[in-house]
Formats: sequence, C-alpha cells, structure tokens
Amino acid sequence: MTWIETIIIAIVEGLTEFLPVSSTGHMIITQGLLGMESTPFLKAFTVIIQFGAILSVVCLYWRKFFYPETMRTRGYTWWQAISRFYGLLIVGIIPAVVLGFVFNDFIESNLGNVTLVAVMLIVGGVFMLFCDRLFNKGSESTPMTPRRAFIVGLFQCVSMIPGVSRSMATIVGGMQQKLTRKAAAEFSFFLAVPTMFGATCLETYKLVAHGDGNILMEGNNLWLLILGSVVAFVVAVAAIKFFIGYVARYGFVAFGWYRIIVGALILVLGACGYELTME
Repeated sequence: MTWIETIIIAIVEGLTEFLPVSSTGHMIITQGLLGMESTPFLKAFTVIIQFGAILSVVCLYWRKFFYPETMRTRGYTWWQAISRFYGLLIVGIIPAVVLGFVFNDFIESNLGNVTLVAVMLIVGGVFMLFCDRLFNKGSESTPMTPRRAFIVGLFQCVSMIPGVSRSMATIVGGMQQKLTRKAAAEFSFFLAVPTMFGATCLETYKLVAHGDGNILMEGNNLWLLILGSVVAFVVAVAAIKFFIGYVARYGFVAFGWYRIIVGALILVLGACGYELTME
C-alpha cells in the first residue's frame, strides 16, 4: 500500500462516512479503480482510520460531549447532563449490539457482495428522492428521549445490509421521530462515535485474535495508519460542516441522485470486467 493510495482512501473515508452515500460503495469503487489487492491490512486500514472520523465529531461538537446544553437550558448539573447525553447514546447503540451479534454470520457472508451493495445504493437513492416529503414534520421543539434514541438505533441496524448508509438510516430514523433534518443529522453523528469506535476495536481484536496483529507494525504500516487517520479527520471535519448546512437548507434529493449514479457505476464497472471486491 503506497502513500498516495493511503491518502486517497482516507479522503474517501472522510468524505463519505458521515454523508448518506455509503462509504462501503465508495471504497469498492476506489479500490477497484486503483487496482488494489484486498489484504488483511487493507481491510483493517479502512476500519481503523475511522478513528480519525470519530475525533472529528468529538472536536466539532465538544460542548455536546463535555458540556451538554441541558446544563444551560434545563439547569441540570454537569453530572446529570452528561449522564443524560451518554445515556441516550448507550440506548441508541443497544439494537446494533444485539442484532449485530445475532446476525453476525449473515453480515460477514455478505460484506463482499458487490452486487448487493450496488443495488442497495440505488434503492436507497430512490428512497431519498422522496424522504423529504415523507418525513417533513420535524420540529425544533422535539426532544431526544430514550424511546426516540432506541428507535433511531433500530433504524441504524438497517445499515448492517451492505450498501445501506449508516448515516442515511439514522437520519431517516430521526426524521421519522419528528426531529428536524439538522437535529436528526447531528444525533446521527453522535451515535456514530460509539458505533464506529466499537467497530474499530472489534476489527483490531479480530486481527490480534487471528494472529495477524503484527501486520499493523510491519514496514511502514503504522505510519500509514497514522497518516490515514489524520487525513480522514481533516476531511471529515469539512464534510460534516458542509453536510449540516446543505441538508438543513436543501434536503436529501441531490444525495439520492448521487447514490443512484454510484450504484449504477458499480454495476457498469463490474459488467466491464473491473474486479471490484471488499472481501
């Protein structure tokens, strides 16, 4: 894996992780066009650099994570506000933890299904063309409650199907619960932190458990991971700022068309003989 490939993949990760466009689909296209061989290190790299994306959310919303607004708006103590905020995140990830364990075999067996990814990109894109009309009753006065957090967490589980964007699933879940597009997107970002952190830890554990942990330290692999995480962090910061402003004003139609184009591109590249894989 070269330095240029590292930067390109990290840019793709940072751009697509928090946008409702499926980072998996973009990784398939990127690796295929670069002609990269799928190796244990490449698989680990694409997951571990998500740590950089996680930090981007924490840095942009540091007040939410360390000084919740309920201290100012409801007069909560720091401990009460922190407990409530992190309690909502814990409730929100419970469905993914439980269903991820139950359907682990299905998820693992379909991770490399490029056709499924492409089809779900297109299906999700078509849905996003109409989701603004279906869920347009959000109110800024709608509070995030444990019940709403749990339901958003259930929507997140749909993203266990390859090609379904985690961001899209959770944002739609939030809008279905009467949150505004901006509030739904922000909670999606918050929920991504424990979800992606868990995925990063799990991937690292799998490497070590299967005796491949040493590949992280081979050659310049550690420096590639550091570079990838830094690039993903910087790009994710820009992507989040853009997305929040754009979606609050214009909605999701453009992302819907974009998903349809990307899904169709994957199918066309596969038909033209490009070896596209995520295995």
